[in-house]
Amino acid sequence: MHEMSITQSVVDICSQNAGNKRVTEVTLEIGALSGVVPDAIEFCFEACTKGTSLEGARLLIEKIPGRGRCRACAAEFNLDSYHEPCPACSGFGVEILFGEELRVRDLVVD
Repeated sequence: MHEMSITQSVVDICSQNAGNKRVTEVTLEIGALSGVVPDAIEFCFEACTKGTSLEGARLLIEKIPGRGRCRACAAEFNLDSYHEPCPACSGFGVEILFGEELRVRDLVVD
């Protein structure tokens, strides 16, 4: 499960940025096209924070929907996967606008 190592990296990033302060809340942005399962991150979070400055912190996950723009006709549309054709012209040359995000957006510290 790669979500365990991703969650551990998130905890490391948060710990480094919090300094010696206790973290009470973490907000993550996870894109629909990122390949990361938000439920798995939530499951791993408690285990990865045990014994750290994040232990007991609240995890908030903001899911970012996939969004693309057709390179042929410039139509913008929602995407659930990388392999969807443009609904306007059926073209497959799609530029990804949103949905690949995986980042710590906010930390709340004491």
